[in-house]
Amino acid sequence: MKKRKLNYRFHNPNTVEETAELLYKVFLEANEDKVERAIREDSPKPLNNKEYIAEHPA
Repeated sequence: MKKRKLNYRFHNPNTVEETAELLYKVFLEANEDKVERAIREDSPKPLNNKEYIAEHPA
């Protein structure tokens, strides 16, 4: 018996930019924990008050 090949067609009334924005939001939401962890790990450590005053005189 011959297997049938499935074909899917989607009608997308959005512009390329809108589609990209929607996909971006979906992927970002799906990977929210990974994104937050990456931001936390790559962010510089906050300066304590003395370092801030020494580096930024009033």
